[in-house]
Amino acid sequence: MNSDKQEEAAADSQQYQDFGEHHMTDHYFSAHPSSDDRRELIEVSLRSIPVQVETAAGVFSAHRLDTGTQVLFDHVPGSAADQAEGRTVATCLDLGCGWGPISLALAREYPQARVWALDSNERAVELTQANANRNGLTTIAAGTRQDLEDRYGAEWTDASFDLIWSNPPIRIGKDPLHNLLMTYLPRLSSNGYAYLVVQKNLGSDSLLSWLSKELGNGFSVRKYSSAKGYRIIEIHRAAEDQQ
Repeated sequence: MNSDKQEEAAADSQQYQDFGEHHMTDHYFSAHPSSDDRRELIEVSLRSIPVQVETAAGVFSAHRLDTGTQVLFDHVPGSAADQAEGRTVATCLDLGCGWGPISLALAREYPQARVWALDSNERAVELTQANANRNGLTTIAAGTRQDLEDRYGAEWTDASFDLIWSNPPIRIGKDPLHNLLMTYLPRLSSNGYAYLVVQKNLGSDSLLSWLSKELGNGFSVRKYSSAKGYRIIEIHRAAEDQQ
């Protein structure tokens, strides 16, 4: 078995663990998980920083940091690269936040930025907000779309995003996934970037091609990196003076 196939097999095994622990009672994208909301305190490393977080059944990768998110953390550029390019990151989006690892990492990487954490799973957004509070990260606002509209109004509905990091909910199905991505990726700000981590065996290459076609002029879409059976897709919205 070549190295690519070994990586994909390992990714499949890890994805089974991430998805399968509560598969018989909940999907991680269920709005109202039916499993017991028993909280568990674990320690994880988020971009080399140890963090204590609460997790629970009924959310994605309830007992560990999943491999895809770790690949994202290992490969995406951070604030130093933005500073070197003269980019200001004032608003970030974690699309499909789960219990919050990406939101927490963004808030630490960009402490002056507002970090929006979005999920359809109410338990997930409760955990993300609890983990933000536990770690003193006051810039994170977690909620479902309706929650954020109700609490923040135009600050949320009119927001554009300088940076999106996402391990998107591939298992919700192609049409719902496409609708989700086309709702939020066009809200990238001028010269904004999005990084999506997607397992190769779950359609990363076809998703890249689809995004290139659907986003159209003003956006560039490319494979940014690959590791452990995953691809990172980069989406860049051109600066207004370059469109």
